[in-house]
Amino acid sequence: MTQSYQKKHFSPSNADSNHAHVASRDQDHKPIMIGFVLLEHFSMVAFTGAVDALVTANLVQTENLFDYATLGLHGQSVVSDLGIEISTGSSIEEQLQGASQHFDVIIICGGYRCNLAENAKLTEYLKACYRQDAYLGGLWNGAIALAHAGLTSDTRIAVHPDNHPYVREHFQDTVVATETSILDGKIISCSGPVSALAMMLSLVEQLQGERIARAAKEILTCDQLSESTVTPLAKPADDARYPESLKKVLDLMRNNIEEPLTLEELLHYASVSRRQLERLFQNHLETSPSRYYLELRITYARRLLQQTNKPIIEVAIASGFVSSSHFSNCFKDYFGIAPSNFRKRSNQASQPNNTQH
Repeated sequence: MTQSYQKKHFSPSNADSNHAHVASRDQDHKPIMIGFVLLEHFSMVAFTGAVDALVTANLVQTENLFDYATLGLHGQSVVSDLGIEISTGSSIEEQLQGASQHFDVIIICGGYRCNLAENAKLTEYLKACYRQDAYLGGLWNGAIALAHAGLTSDTRIAVHPDNHPYVREHFQDTVVATETSILDGKIISCSGPVSALAMMLSLVEQLQGERIARAAKEILTCDQLSESTVTPLAKPADDARYPESLKKVLDLMRNNIEEPLTLEELLHYASVSRRQLERLFQNHLETSPSRYYLELRITYARRLLQQTNKPIIEVAIASGFVSSSHFSNCFKDYFGIAPSNFRKRSNQASQPNNTQH
């Protein structure tokens, strides 16, 4: 069985102004290009999880931010750990022979049965990508290829626990991270299929900003939420580390979507000052309380538009907006598309013959 993950053609996007590399790509009207190098017996679930984060980030923005392609070490197909043969768009050998395609990010996709020995061609290619200032990463044990290339000196990498002894024995200048996924400088890595999604969301945040990553995360972590007709808003995955006063405010916001509380009411119930609250949100969420509250309501409205047939005015009221015009303006400002057009596009995407993610 052969399944193709050929490069998809996406449209350009507006990059986060805080990231010069991304900004330069935006000026060229090109999406961020990510190459996945598939090793023989690579983890299919880790790979698809990583790709899913990129495709979902494209969907939440309405303008696509990422493009991707698959590469093999040689030839035009690679067999995954599931025994499924995956077609690749190119090979490392072809890239080194001059069929060069620019990648902003290269990720080595490893797996439980992948060969850990060095591949000379892959080492040569990774060094070339490093000289071009690309982000380099590894899924499962893919980061070992980066270590073979000498690119992880004094760097923390995440690999599968079974491979920790191998890394410690062969790469004494490389630090095995205790985290399951980590971004250290321009080296990003994870230790397994579950952490592959977290790794890619970290990369999305690094390249496109926290807002895009948060929106994608809310969609992709839906199985962590309770069952209901309309999916409730997700709690931040790391809220256990937040101060109690911040967690209380977040709970108040999530539980008061239809009739939003004023800032003064939030301050009163949480027993904090305005300055304290603003500092908490900036330090932990990199945004303001009012902006975060608006994001929750707009995201909730998006779910209603996707999952119900409520008229737009009812969606607006249920999301705490007093008028449909104000709601439409806020929705378009946040997602770049009017609510009516968003619902139309969502309905088209859900049609049986539609191949869109």
